[in-house]
Amino acid sequence: MSVTIKDIARVSGVSYSTVSKALNDSSLVKPETKRKVVETARELGYTPNLSAKNLVSKKSRTIGLVWPAIDRVALTELVAKINQIVTEKNYFMILSVNSADYAVKMFESFQVEGILLFEGGIENQLPPLFSSSVPILTYGVARGGHPYPIVDVNHKKAIRKAVDHLVSFGHSNIHYIGENSHADKRQYEKWNGFLEAMGNAHLPVNQTDTNGLSWYDGYLAAQKVLQQESLPTALISGSYDISIGILRAAKEHHLRIPEDLSLVSYDNIPQMASLETALTSVGVPIETLAHTMVESLLSLIDSKDTAHFTKRLEPEIQIRKSTSPV
Repeated sequence: MSVTIKDIARVSGVSYSTVSKALNDSSLVKPETKRKVVETARELGYTPNLSAKNLVSKKSRTIGLVWPAIDRVALTELVAKINQIVTEKNYFMILSVNSADYAVKMFESFQVEGILLFEGGIENQLPPLFSSSVPILTYGVARGGHPYPIVDVNHKKAIRKAVDHLVSFGHSNIHYIGENSHADKRQYEKWNGFLEAMGNAHLPVNQTDTNGLSWYDGYLAAQKVLQQESLPTALISGSYDISIGILRAAKEHHLRIPEDLSLVSYDNIPQMASLETALTSVGVPIETLAHTMVESLLSLIDSKDTAHFTKRLEPEIQIRKSTSPV
């Protein structure tokens, strides 16, 4: 026998209409009452009749997410957190790893209410004159007259924080390992952020292009750097995955972190603290980024406002055991 809203109302001790509003995340219900109703629904094993609900509301309560890569830990963590928040908001999420234009058209046919687009390489960017009947929110870099509402992380400032932290520890021979790609604007911003930060600190610029974002790309790039006659005292990595490759290369060269080599990594994700040596990291905390993206998209859906806006998030630094004074 299936659980109904009336069953939830009886167990929760609230009215039928209150349960209905709470399950639809209405602002008219007090947060503590909403939590009680949702917890009761979960305990009773309540499953909403989505087909009937959608016919009445004429809403699918579904969003689409265009995902550029399925093999990068930071993006996987971000998508998982977004999905969790979307579910808490009583929405559903569909993923697509197709090219951006194909994915958006497919989502439109599914009648999703909004789309999150992770911009990456060329295939993950929409054509300049592309139009959509569904609100689109992008996650990328807001420059050059960006055509859609966008959530942007200040990547240059994140790398500057990494440089400033290492300089404060007395490091002057600092090397950046990351991808220098014009196609992927986020990586390009990090690369140029390092160049600018080192220039501001009046220090020599040393950078190695990984030509990719996998751990193996980071490993090969780190091998080149660590085979040099004059070794850097500190490295800054462009991503979590690249850092995994750097750690492996450092271990093969019998270099201890941070005693022989300090390391700061981009990507402010919980996994940084779980490594054999907890990594100092820079970036926007994954939870903050996920909440901002979901709430911004739902706001677009509710308002039907097509006005372009930019939400630029400020990065933080999490200091852990991978950095020490020279």
